Amino acid sequence: MKVMGVVGWSGSGKTTLLVALLPLLRARGLSVSTVKHAHHGFDMDRPGKDTYRHREAGAREVLVATATRWALLHEVQGPEPALPELLARLAPVDLVLVEGFKTHPFPKLEVYRPALGKPPIWAEQPEVVAVATDAPITACPHKLLPLNDPEAVAAWMVGFLADQAAVPART
Repeated sequence: MKVMGVVGWSGSGKTTLLVALLPLLRARGLSVSTVKHAHHGFDMDRPGKDTYRHREAGAREVLVATATRWALLHEVQGPEPALPELLARLAPVDLVLVEGFKTHPFPKLEVYRPALGKPPIWAEQPEVVAVATDAPITACPHKLLPLNDPEAVAAWMVGFLADQAAVPART
């Protein structure tokens, strides 16, 4: 599977860009999955629901299924899983877009808005290969893309990924 990260500071528009890219990449014939890193705990389950009760009673994994989707809830009993371990759990697709995991080694597109007043990530992360921005930047050594033109970003991404080898799900 090929992996492309979408990284940036909170409030930069990572999710907005990623959501705009998904239908454009699908329209180009790519099957795409996503991985989202959350810095804070989250829970898709609700107290009182059967699956919540299963987990509270000690189930390590709970799989819930319907006719339209299924979800696997896995309780982590140690350090946060590494990205390759998570990728190995996904069904094979042409591309996995990863939001977050900015310190992991895989190609990344940085979403950078100078107006946020935060430093660019590309200066510290050698895996950043392009920057989608909403303002002119002169000191960036990477390909600059118009943040407000998802079609241009998708076209660049498809071209870039065509030249890249697939990332193994396990390392």
